[in-house]
Amino acid sequence: MPVLPPHHPITNSMNLIDKNNPLLAKIFETINNSPEKIITFAEYMNLCLYDPEYGYYNSAKIIIGNQGDFFTSSSLSSDFGELLAIQLEEFWQVLGKPSNFKLVEMGAGNGNLALTIINYLFNHYPNFASNIEYIIIEKSQTLKVKQQQLFSDNLANTIQIKWEDWDSIPDNSIIGCFFSNELVDAMPVHLIRYSHKKLEEIYLTEKGNQLLIKYDSLSSQDIYNYFEILDINFDKNIYPDDYHTEVNLNAIDWLSQVFTKLKQGYLLTIDYGYTAKKYYHPQRSQGTLKCYYQHRHHHNPYVNIGSQDITSHVNFTALEKYGELLGLSNLAYTKQALFLMSLGLGDRLSELSDGKMSLRKILQRREELHNLINPEGLGNFGVLLQTKNLTTIQSQFSLQGFY
Repeated sequence: MPVLPPHHPITNSMNLIDKNNPLLAKIFETINNSPEKIITFAEYMNLCLYDPEYGYYNSAKIIIGNQGDFFTSSSLSSDFGELLAIQLEEFWQVLGKPSNFKLVEMGAGNGNLALTIINYLFNHYPNFASNIEYIIIEKSQTLKVKQQQLFSDNLANTIQIKWEDWDSIPDNSIIGCFFSNELVDAMPVHLIRYSHKKLEEIYLTEKGNQLLIKYDSLSSQDIYNYFEILDINFDKNIYPDDYHTEVNLNAIDWLSQVFTKLKQGYLLTIDYGYTAKKYYHPQRSQGTLKCYYQHRHHHNPYVNIGSQDITSHVNFTALEKYGELLGLSNLAYTKQALFLMSLGLGDRLSELSDGKMSLRKILQRREELHNLINPEGLGNFGVLLQTKNLTTIQSQFSLQGFY
């Protein structure tokens, strides 16, 4: 993100802040109603993305895919969802084929991944399909409506899908799998600066109808604890002055919610990110925060307010360590390319030479499949599998997609 001195008005040559933006007015109201007349960047990011009226993910204009601001693995082709369905069916087998196996998708986007998984299970694993309950936890009301319309048009009541929130799911009730694809990267983060041998946090304030940055002490002891748990020591004098990074406390709260609701089964997290060692490397001095607007990315979260996606990379080490503290077991961590190849993507590539498709279709399919395993793109995504209350034998048999 851009480095600005304290109390500096935020401007950018690309796009000056629109003072008539209703979301900006709401941000100013939130700032001025706060005791210190400041808010953390995490609070700002939450408003930008999830405000019920004006947030990016509640915008009627949000499009996921080639015509939108970004695309995901599931929006490129059905292969991602189909291969993931194979892994989910194996989880069901490992747990002894329970009659009410719950698939809980967190952050279902436009619904394409859910649609692909359900259709593939009914066509290839009908016994499993008849024993599942599909639950979606969706924060965006706009996306929830899109999902419901998609399923109404395409599923013909083959399965009941429920939309739940965390409070409506009883504790210790889920036998099955919680899973997400590109969810954690969109959680609001705290922005941290290491400067003059001390840690500071970036806050936002308002003066003269302008949004300003302010640096001050950390907003929570949890941030200090976070670095201690990850063994990130800023006192080693290896970090440059004016070092910027992020801390995702929301991801820790999310882990706790999953652990509380899960009785037995899996948490499968697919996203882009790093281990803590890479995430907080001294050379990554500007952090990982990025913005996406009309398929272009930049590093200024203070423009296109409410109209652009804001993300940061996932710290997979944090998910592992905090998961262990809660009581989750870290079963495996791999890259998406290896995960999908182990589930049969390589076989799908081999089948392209069987002469049953036109050259044009072969080239199209090859591009789709290669995009999913491209080591410079989606193939480098992390895939983390955590479990709760599995036996040693069950854990050993849960790893088809991880070898």
